Amino acid sequence: MSGITDFDSLRRAMAENSEQPEGPARNARAEQLLVEAERLGIPLAVIEALGHQLKVYNYSSEKDKMFVPFARLLRMWDERPGDFDEYETHSLHWVFKWMSSGMLDQPHVPLASIEKWLGEMEHRYRLAGHSERAVRSAEFSVAAHIGDIARAERAYAAWLAADRDSMADCHACELHGQGWWQAEQGRDAQALLLWRPVLEGEFTCAHEPHTVLASSLVPLLRLGRTDEARANHLRGFRLVRGMESMRGAYADHVEFCALTGNEARGLELLAERPAYFTDTGHPRSRLDFLSVVTLLMERLDEAGLGDREVPGPAGRTWTARELATHARAEALALAARFDERNGNAYVSERARARMAQRPLVERLPLGVRAMRPVSAPAVTPPAAVTADAPDLPALLAAARRLSHTLQPNAMDAWAAVSRAAEGVELDARDRAEIADHEAMDRGPEGAALFERAAELYAEAGDPGEALAARTRAAYVRALSGRVDEALAAVTEPYDQVLALYADDATGVRQTASVLMGRARILMRRVLEAGEPAGETVLADAESAVRELLALVGGYTGDDVRIASREAEAQAMLADLAVRGGDLETAVELFGRATAGFVGAGLPWFAVEYEARLAGLAHHLGDISGAERALRAALEHGGAHLEAVGRAQLHLQLAEVLGGRGLSVEAAEHALEAAHWADEAGEGPTLGAWARQQLGGFLLRQERWAEAAEVLESALPDLSAETHGDGAVVQTQWWLGDCLSELGEHREAAERRLQAAEIAKEWPEQHDHATLAHLAAESLGAAGLPAEADQAYARAGDLWRSLGNVHGLVRSLRARAWLALRAEDGTGAARELMAGAVRECEAALSAAGTDEEARQRLVAELGHTHRQFGDLLARSATEDADDDSIRAALEDALCQVTEAIAVFASLGDDALHSRTGAELAAGWLEADLARPARAAARARAVLAAYDGAAPEDETAQGRQAEAEQMLQVVEEQGAD
Repeated sequence: MSGITDFDSLRRAMAENSEQPEGPARNARAEQLLVEAERLGIPLAVIEALGHQLKVYNYSSEKDKMFVPFARLLRMWDERPGDFDEYETHSLHWVFKWMSSGMLDQPHVPLASIEKWLGEMEHRYRLAGHSERAVRSAEFSVAAHIGDIARAERAYAAWLAADRDSMADCHACELHGQGWWQAEQGRDAQALLLWRPVLEGEFTCAHEPHTVLASSLVPLLRLGRTDEARANHLRGFRLVRGMESMRGAYADHVEFCALTGNEARGLELLAERPAYFTDTGHPRSRLDFLSVVTLLMERLDEAGLGDREVPGPAGRTWTARELATHARAEALALAARFDERNGNAYVSERARARMAQRPLVERLPLGVRAMRPVSAPAVTPPAAVTADAPDLPALLAAARRLSHTLQPNAMDAWAAVSRAAEGVELDARDRAEIADHEAMDRGPEGAALFERAAELYAEAGDPGEALAARTRAAYVRALSGRVDEALAAVTEPYDQVLALYADDATGVRQTASVLMGRARILMRRVLEAGEPAGETVLADAESAVRELLALVGGYTGDDVRIASREAEAQAMLADLAVRGGDLETAVELFGRATAGFVGAGLPWFAVEYEARLAGLAHHLGDISGAERALRAALEHGGAHLEAVGRAQLHLQLAEVLGGRGLSVEAAEHALEAAHWADEAGEGPTLGAWARQQLGGFLLRQERWAEAAEVLESALPDLSAETHGDGAVVQTQWWLGDCLSELGEHREAAERRLQAAEIAKEWPEQHDHATLAHLAAESLGAAGLPAEADQAYARAGDLWRSLGNVHGLVRSLRARAWLALRAEDGTGAARELMAGAVRECEAALSAAGTDEEARQRLVAELGHTHRQFGDLLARSATEDADDDSIRAALEDALCQVTEAIAVFASLGDDALHSRTGAELAAGWLEADLARPARAAARARAVLAAYDGAAPEDETAQGRQAEAEQMLQVVEEQGAD
């Protein structure tokens, strides 16, 4: 059984099919429905079915199928125009425009046929009495496509000059086309000015702001407005992702990724739409898509990733280089077909220019996860001796200069020396320094090399540096957990260096190095002792640190290595203060340490301690201090910060700023945190945290679509084990809020229910109740009343168990409204609302002396009576008998009158609520044919607002409604 038995069932089936996702399945159903329409033998049914078929073809990848049903419709119109009703007559003329653009998009349709069609369109529009506006718009499209700029400009001007009528495209679509032309002509700022009403939501339609958001990306990048470009990408891609007919706009988003250093994101977009490579129903959008695929793949090849496997046409695997070659060939072949049709090379020139674009932004973090990192592997160039390469003495001098000033790249310089020194005879001092720095580079595995360096320093006549190297050997043993062994090993160097220093046989720097090594080992013992460390362990460490400070404290020379010892010693004392619970002293000491490093010209060494300082300040409630320390850490770390450290600092600063309510700047730092976490390979852990926070900050700014995109991106990586179930619930909660604001109510309900399932296991059930309640709201908005009622009942039970009367009452009221929508649901609705009144009254009876709580309960009771009255009035359906309607209105008036009395007891705090109820009662009085009573209520409202401020919008609105009521009842009385 087809289920199509009459015209009404056909119309219902077409309406249902219209709601299905774009694509071949919807198109096939439209074809079946046309067959069913023909069986009905009703000409208008066939006309409507052909129109439905046209519409679904137009909004799909099979646009080339539009011409056949349209030709049939046009023939039917020419033969029997009386078979068309007013709507179908309008629709037939409307789709003339689709035919015009559809012919242009198909290179097999001759240009002469398109020009002839324009004339046909103009003739028929004139006969129907329509403006030239749509005709000139179509002419502009033809001229712009073939590159006839002069004609395009003339048609553009004529388009804008002609009157708007019912055949004109909607404002949003027209503005898109106008802005597109401005951008094509290099007038980006003018384009964005034209697009502003669409971007801001003033004008919308089925495909807008989708295409405007996509078209705006490159102009925004060219103007340097990168934040807006990022936002439009996140907003816009979300809109086009599920729409098969939006391949051209989808291509714009892939292009954006290729031009902003987001190649990984671009690959993910390609993977989501494999059919876009091969769908042939709309050649022009396929040309656009293949052009940007070429752009993206050639970017990857340039980055040394040409052999990387990438998403491509189904049936085989592709490398980036292979796909670049394939896509370029396919795109240029398509462009050549258009050029052959158009008689010039304009389309090919534009395609080549698009493929040849260079990045407009080196790096534009998006905040969303990228599963496929596209950084080329770092390759260490082999040592090579060329005529231009520095010789070994120059390399040694450079390495010494860098290490003496503690530069971050000193180790690389010594590695270069080591490579250059292979097979070269060097003196003991040179060999000692090379071994020393190689040992430093090995970390805990460098002990043996430090010992070898010590022997070489001794051979070179520097006993102090030999002892320092032996101390470093001892310290790396401590790093591997052998603290007692390290302490034993450092004893002799410590005693000997003090003796040498006393005899002026070594300098401050070498002595400080040994004392620092010993202090580090003792601090390591403190760390391994755990909490709490013994007093002796703490005292030994502090004594060692203070001995070091006694040596280097107040140093005013130019050896930064000595100055750095004092700063590090201050940081050690700060650590010990933390261990002792003296956090204020620790803050002061960390401050001295960071100031010491910065003063010595070594700001990058301050970063670790500024981060520690920030954490302590935050713990002590000094939010400003925490913020200052984090900003300083980012500034002082500069380019020397590793990616993971940069991500952590940005994320900490984002949290601090977010806590201060500075969500815009907080979002900027969370965005940076997400980017650097991904760079560090920490996307699933630290990156997920950053994305979760970024989503929350965007939500606070009511940037719903961007927030949703980021939160959805974070969710796959968030886990209860790594991030805690609270983070998972919060993310689902925020995402549900975003989806609700975006009108995606079913999806919002799913997120809220998923969060509720986790929260139901928590000891405290308030979040569980709130999420169940929110899910119920979403289910109701999604048109699922039975599921919504079930969720409200679940929330109500939870509110009752928590003793939360307000939540319980609101759930009962919501269920009452749902019940009213059901067939024969009036009785259930009344009982649920009466139950809400009883719960309020019972709570008031049991309320104690908390006056604020009582006032809130009284207000809740007033709102419940008011809603009860509204519900009863709504239940008086037009098809009921007069007595039933009157009884329902009388009952409604009783409830609203109760609400007025309750709100009046709250005085001025409930003025607006009372006057709103008073007006509702007045309208009920009018409906019950009591104009005098209605007028009295209107005057009472006017009196309540006598002297109200002009800026009080509620007061102004109430007064206007009261005046309107007086006018209505005056006319009613006259009648």
